Amino acid sequence: MFVLNDGNERIKNQEKYRMSTSRRKQLAGRKTLPKNTRRKKKRGRKMLRIIMIPLMILLLFLLFKSCIQKKNQYADVDATQPEMDIQLLDVNPYSRPGTTIDHVNGIVVHYTANPGSTAQDNRDYFNGLKDSHETSASSNFVIGLEGEIIQCIPTWEMAYASNDRNVDTISIECCHPDENGKFTDATYRSLVQLTAWLCAKYDLTADQVIRHYDVTGKICPKYFVEHESAWEDFHDDLAAYIEKNGVDKE
Repeated sequence: MFVLNDGNERIKNQEKYRMSTSRRKQLAGRKTLPKNTRRKKKRGRKMLRIIMIPLMILLLFLLFKSCIQKKNQYADVDATQPEMDIQLLDVNPYSRPGTTIDHVNGIVVHYTANPGSTAQDNRDYFNGLKDSHETSASSNFVIGLEGEIIQCIPTWEMAYASNDRNVDTISIECCHPDENGKFTDATYRSLVQLTAWLCAKYDLTADQVIRHYDVTGKICPKYFVEHESAWEDFHDDLAAYIEKNGVDKE
């Protein structure tokens, strides 16, 4: 028994030796950084945090400012007459009947429902109806993708655009780049300025600016019908311009 115990002890000691040797090799394979290097790394991380916090605050401020500016990006547009290209249609039964409007009681906003088409394309289509007799259609104004405005019919004449409201409204057709019907920023800006000018000219309020949808239920202008908040934003912009320019009507 004594010999057996002594053998067991030797085996245990050998195992401990092998384990300690293996552990020493593992530790020897590790590189211990000098204290100065560790301090520098720690100081670097601290400096990085000090720099990043103000940068994050600045980024959040700029993002917030950008949102505010976007919301009020049209606040400086006044109700003066915008630049426009007057290309009146030929008087004809299909697009310009030459009928005088007795009193303007509103403005109707439309979209062309022809993605990618220009203001000139739509104006020429209206004028071509005198020959094609395809349908009866027109608009007092067409606003293009780059904000260009073409006047097709005088504001005191009726256009074929808004069904039973043709007799007392001015119509504005707006071009759009794709199927969702959303206007470009340039188109929207011109729409706001043109509508504000017409409101000032005819003593109208923002509430008298309506969509084709409000007349017949037609999905026109599509984006303003499917995104009611966008239409409300447009009305808010318009009301702000009218108020700024002293246009008021009881």
